[in-house]
Amino acid sequence: MRITQPDFSNLVLGHTMLRLVEPADADYIYGLRVNAELNTFLSNAPASAQAQRDWIIAYKDRESQQLEHYFVICTQQGQPCGVVRLYGYSDTSFCWGSWILDANKSRYAAVESALLVYEAGFKRLGFPGSHFDVRLGNTRVISFHQKMGARLLKEDDLNMYFEITPAAVAERMGALMNIIGAHKK
Repeated sequence: MRITQPDFSNLVLGHTMLRLVEPADADYIYGLRVNAELNTFLSNAPASAQAQRDWIIAYKDRESQQLEHYFVICTQQGQPCGVVRLYGYSDTSFCWGSWILDANKSRYAAVESALLVYEAGFKRLGFPGSHFDVRLGNTRVISFHQKMGARLLKEDDLNMYFEITPAAVAERMGALMNIIGAHKK
């Protein structure tokens, strides 16, 4: 368990920013979770927007205990365009997932939001590594993580299990920053 609250203000990169989820986001998140075009590789959605709101209220307690962090991904204008969650914390790693981006996302929102996840997990929470799983059929996300430097640990009938280190992300950072046009001179 983390002792101090991390500073998640100013989690911004390029055209994308992250902010912590609030109960008022329940309708938006529920809409993402029940969208058949977006939820193919996610766990089942709650039964209603109210159930999603109740889940977020319970989550806020876990957030205050530093057990997990759930973010709304926004455009630089503040319009929600997705969500992502950090959870499964251990002494050496954090897991991330529940990653959804909708049609409001910018061109580089996937790369930018992933880099912001690593900023939050590695730098602001201080984890030395990250682990995550991806459903076998989710080939675009598997390819994305491999291009980011993730290392495959194992595979079962449902998922591929990966890990990534800050060094692997840093190794690709310059090229990624050039691609998204946010490279600092």
